[in-house]
Amino acid sequence: MDFGHRHGGGVAGKWKRKPTILHTHRTPLLLAAFTVIVLFISSKIFISPSLLPLSRDSRPPLGRRCASSTGEKFLWYAPHSGFSNQLSEFRNAIIMAAILNRTLIVPPVLDHHAVALGSCPKFRVLDPNELRFRVWNHSIQLIRDRRYLSMADIVDLSSLVATSAVRFMDFRVFVSEWCDVNLNLACTVDSSMHSSLLEKLRQCGSLLSGFDGNVDACLFASQEDCRTTVWTYQTDDGVLDSFQADKELKKKRKISSSRTRKDVFRALGPGSTAGSATVLAFGSLFTGPYKGSESHVDIREAPNDQRIQLLIQKIEFLPFVSEILNAGKSFAHQTISAPFLCAQLRLLDGQFKNHWDATFQVLKQTLDSLKQKGSLPIHVFIMTDLPRLNWTESYLGNLEKESDAFKLFVLREDDELVAQTAKKLVNAAYGLKLQSVSSSFDGREQQCSPLSLPDIPLYVEETICSCASLGFIGTAGSTIANSIELMRKNRACS
Repeated sequence: MDFGHRHGGGVAGKWKRKPTILHTHRTPLLLAAFTVIVLFISSKIFISPSLLPLSRDSRPPLGRRCASSTGEKFLWYAPHSGFSNQLSEFRNAIIMAAILNRTLIVPPVLDHHAVALGSCPKFRVLDPNELRFRVWNHSIQLIRDRRYLSMADIVDLSSLVATSAVRFMDFRVFVSEWCDVNLNLACTVDSSMHSSLLEKLRQCGSLLSGFDGNVDACLFASQEDCRTTVWTYQTDDGVLDSFQADKELKKKRKISSSRTRKDVFRALGPGSTAGSATVLAFGSLFTGPYKGSESHVDIREAPNDQRIQLLIQKIEFLPFVSEILNAGKSFAHQTISAPFLCAQLRLLDGQFKNHWDATFQVLKQTLDSLKQKGSLPIHVFIMTDLPRLNWTESYLGNLEKESDAFKLFVLREDDELVAQTAKKLVNAAYGLKLQSVSSSFDGREQQCSPLSLPDIPLYVEETICSCASLGFIGTAGSTIANSIELMRKNRACS
């Protein structure tokens, strides 16, 4: 079963029968026979979801799930891009869920750039339905590959859970309940059972992504995105945003609407159509500053809501779970075991591959200054996407040659510390321990045992950099650098 690209859309046309003045006794029989044949063929042939939407008759039994609900309402959304972007979206989702009093569906950590949104400044982004379905498919693929890692397995949510600031439910538990499936079957070798499960998940994902429209009071799939909307709270409701597409871009993208600032509580809260739906589905919740505005979510304070204001302050920094923090501290204190500088050098991805000189220049200036002030060798932890075998022709290669002046450290994926930490995360299974107020479902009973350890070096490296007492040099424009700066500001290593 292909869980890749999926287009929305409907049937191009309907069969039309030309009128005729000839009527014989055979006509009803022929018509009946033709109908039977068509129904038989259509029931046997798989029709790609890229060609036809799901019919109402093929819907999974979501109505029953809504009808049996105890009143709890849910929010799910479509994270994308790299981990730092996904974490930023997760913070926005927490705020949205708290404002709208909904249980937040905690997503997995998606593979780096497995799903990309596009460009908000250029008004070229995926349609919310398409984005949701791509994220759904990738999430299901992670389950099938048995390498699923929840955002709650990486980020410590214990303080939010303890204070009931927000309610959470793991995506796997949500899928099991709402799609009425046992995810253990994703691990089975029975091909017929496997195919049936995947088809059921495809149908459920298509429906929850919004391809069949809103489903009564059960599902509201928001079609708002960064081309049309900047979400606010208790401020600037209904006014035009300061950043708009210019005439040339409007003509190129065929844009007819303007970007409007909308209060999320008024638009999607109690009393609205969305407010009555059991599941509210957002697309992207990522935002970033651009030309004096935010690209999609601009909720940085709640002037008339002390509860939300305190939550905004609380989640400005979401720490990693203790297993990751302890691993980073251990490497800093035991492996490096001396004051050190951390250099986060992003060199191969996107825009960064064309700015090596600028990236290295700041590091060189800092190291030259430390050479003049301190004792040698200077300990430096290098966090980079450039493989060590390729350092030779770069400034890093020059540093390696100056072994009397510099002692370089890197975290290797095959380090025993990484493997042991990954095993601890798998055993902890924090994501599957999340419980919503209405759910008695224990997702751990349906967890497929992993086939490989999760990929965690990034999180341990960020923690190591937060411990660098000689300072931190980050790549300009890198969200990873911003995350490390936030960790250092909040003394994650203390």
